Amino acid sequence: MTSEAMWQIEPSGPLRGDISVRGAKNGVTKHLVAAMLGDSPSTLRNTPDVGDVAITAAMLESLGMGVERSDGEITVVPGPVAEPRVPEAFTGLNRIPILMLGPLLHLTGEAELPLVGGDPIGRRPVDFHVDALRRFGAEVRVDENGVTAKASRLHGARIDLPYPSVGATETVLLTAVLAQGKTVLRGAALEPEIIDLALFLQRMGARIEMSPDRRFVIEGVDRLHGATTTLGGDRLEAFSYLVAGLITGGEVRVHGCPQDRLVTALTTLAKMGARFEITDDWVMGSAPDGLRSAAVHTDTYPGFVTDWQTPLVVLFTQAEGMSVLHETVFENRLVYVPALQSMGCEIEVFDTCLGGPACRFHDTNAIHSAVVRGVSKLRGADVTMPDVRAGFSAVLAAAVAGSPSTLRGVHHIERGYHHPLEQFSELGLHVRRVQPAG
Repeated sequence: MTSEAMWQIEPSGPLRGDISVRGAKNGVTKHLVAAMLGDSPSTLRNTPDVGDVAITAAMLESLGMGVERSDGEITVVPGPVAEPRVPEAFTGLNRIPILMLGPLLHLTGEAELPLVGGDPIGRRPVDFHVDALRRFGAEVRVDENGVTAKASRLHGARIDLPYPSVGATETVLLTAVLAQGKTVLRGAALEPEIIDLALFLQRMGARIEMSPDRRFVIEGVDRLHGATTTLGGDRLEAFSYLVAGLITGGEVRVHGCPQDRLVTALTTLAKMGARFEITDDWVMGSAPDGLRSAAVHTDTYPGFVTDWQTPLVVLFTQAEGMSVLHETVFENRLVYVPALQSMGCEIEVFDTCLGGPACRFHDTNAIHSAVVRGVSKLRGADVTMPDVRAGFSAVLAAAVAGSPSTLRGVHHIERGYHHPLEQFSELGLHVRRVQPAG
């Protein structure tokens, strides 16, 4: 898998068939970090085969952990940390290193991490992580080379997050479980992947209480043991494939992601004219009478997830009328729009709050709203994918275009989705992966 690889896509009509999604990409990597804290092996089941998992596993191995991978199952065997330093080779690959600060401080009393990475969707500073760790009693320094931290013993703390950040909530949980005394976290994120992480830590012996007012209370314990869990289905991936069926006039049945992870998404699509069949095992969507426009604003869970908006915007181009998207989580999430415009998507972007109440980007220069005109006739193009979710949106646009497309930067989509080329092929899309000559 290299950045030079390309996908060549030829539109092939409605996409139909069955897709099975595995455990959430945004959950498995955090579970791998949690497994560092056990004094015996931990096993994760239903894991996806995605680039982020391989990167995180390599980080653990660089620290001295054993990682055994088989089809859909990963076992982490904790080992002594020879050097509490994540190598520079992992600089900018994803945002997992920052989550290792707390665990490494517990294991060795010090940590050194490279600069974090991830998709270029807007500022995701480490300030919340650093502030929380300092509240636990750590000495933390951040500079252009990365993050270094020291602590002889971490203690419980009262932490109020100024925004329900998923990453900062994970940092607090991963640090508080072995900290001395009680930690009270207010303003926490409550995404399903957060709850899954808390439950996994509880299986490892952590004492965690959850309250409905975005509050966690964690009583630190002296040790954690290994545990086994089966990861919940990836709701972001499930939504993306449902949209793939809807946008092409087809019908996709998605297995492996329970309805409760898709409540807001399904309601939003239903308001646009989609119809669903839902069982305990699968969700199937279709739009036999076409789609109509909508106004949607993203929000923290349980609102409409920011990662859902990228495929939704492409779906808007095939819905009758003018649709509005208001992004309230990341100020640069619309970075993918130019690529879609080159494919004929009629999208205008704005720095004002449209389609919802004023958000924290109000009166800033952040381009965070979009107006989309449908139904648009799309055309094939040669485009470069800037991030994982934008990559999937480009595939959707290419699937309904009137001519073939070449998509570059496919390492992004391959990093975040389980065997996406094979999945699309099974749905009937004519897609092949090519490596440029030379």
